[in-house]
Amino acid sequence: MLKLIKLEWKKNHIGKYIRNAVLLAGILCLFLFALAYLGIANDPELGVPDTAPGMGNMSSSIELLTSMSFLVFTSAMLSSFIVSAYQNKTMNLMFSYPIKRQKILISQMLAVWIFSFGALTLTKLVIYGCMRIGSRYMVSAFPIDYDMASPGFYMQLIVKSVVIVTMSFISLFVGLKMRSSKATVITSFLLIFLTQANIGDLTMRNNAVFPVILTVISLVFAFFSTYRAEMKDLM
Repeated sequence: MLKLIKLEWKKNHIGKYIRNAVLLAGILCLFLFALAYLGIANDPELGVPDTAPGMGNMSSSIELLTSMSFLVFTSAMLSSFIVSAYQNKTMNLMFSYPIKRQKILISQMLAVWIFSFGALTLTKLVIYGCMRIGSRYMVSAFPIDYDMASPGFYMQLIVKSVVIVTMSFISLFVGLKMRSSKATVITSFLLIFLTQANIGDLTMRNNAVFPVILTVISLVFAFFSTYRAEMKDLM
């Protein structure tokens, strides 16, 4: 399986995704730094941050923006690795190998999952670190509500990253069913609205049970994306 994963990274030119992930991390870090320390989030009349309910802390802003960005990023990777491979018929060559189709699909999904999880986790660590360092020299518009010396901080960071990256399997399932790369990415935006948006004071974002349910649902969709792959015709 590890050889197949490495093959997928090589075949899909993982270097360009590393470059894109670094650029995305840099943009997010600069934007969040500007929100916290340069006053771009402040109400022009009141001079205080103008935020949605539940978004008054630094960690909430970081989690929201990184989750949104990497859910779309991961879904786009899955679209490129798998859905596009069906559309341009390169999957025909992959399925001609003396390897089970299901194993090939799983290796493709894992190649994306491992890369995106690592990229998201590192991005969060860099941003959290930059915000903490900035607070030593400037006053943040948002309370710095996290402790990077606490083991619980890293446990929570990892769990949230797992949930977000795994959720992209829902987008993959929709893309495969509709035979469309665009549908994969559009579904990721719909998932953002479902999981991150506020309706008044109501939001799923801070519900402790919701991430567990969502992860289970995502894994079910991942299963059905590979289910009976040996018997299905190519697109």
